[in-house]
Amino acid sequence: MRQLLVLFLLLVCNNLSFAQNESADKQAIRDLMKKQEQAWSNHDLEGFMAGYWKSDSLRFFGANGLTYGWQKTLDNYTKGYPTKDHTGILKFAIESLTKINDGAYFVMGRYHLDRKAGEAKGVFMIIFKKIQGKWKIIADTSC
Repeated sequence: MRQLLVLFLLLVCNNLSFAQNESADKQAIRDLMKKQEQAWSNHDLEGFMAGYWKSDSLRFFGANGLTYGWQKTLDNYTKGYPTKDHTGILKFAIESLTKINDGAYFVMGRYHLDRKAGEAKGVFMIIFKKIQGKWKIIADTSC
């Protein structure tokens, strides 16, 4: 009987640990997205891109089709948002943040740009992966 109690307690503790890890992962992703909002709103596009995987394998799918690579994605942002009037103030509204596996999550939500160049808004789905201990966006679909 005592062994069953010990086994039960170990299982409960193990499940609590997984729940705490998932909660910490989700908070880290929310924090990263908050930093992205701030960088974008300061017209710091490279700071915004710090949340993305700096790799030629990064995928971004938007209105102009599929883009591969961190640098190409930054170049597209720089071209499409050349001034502070174009970037404006970014706000994300996270609708869903879901674990895929121990090293990956997907986030679905909405974005809104309040800017002098005209309001812009849309939806996104982002895939985060933990790479070398840091959460990075490896795929982004925004429209």
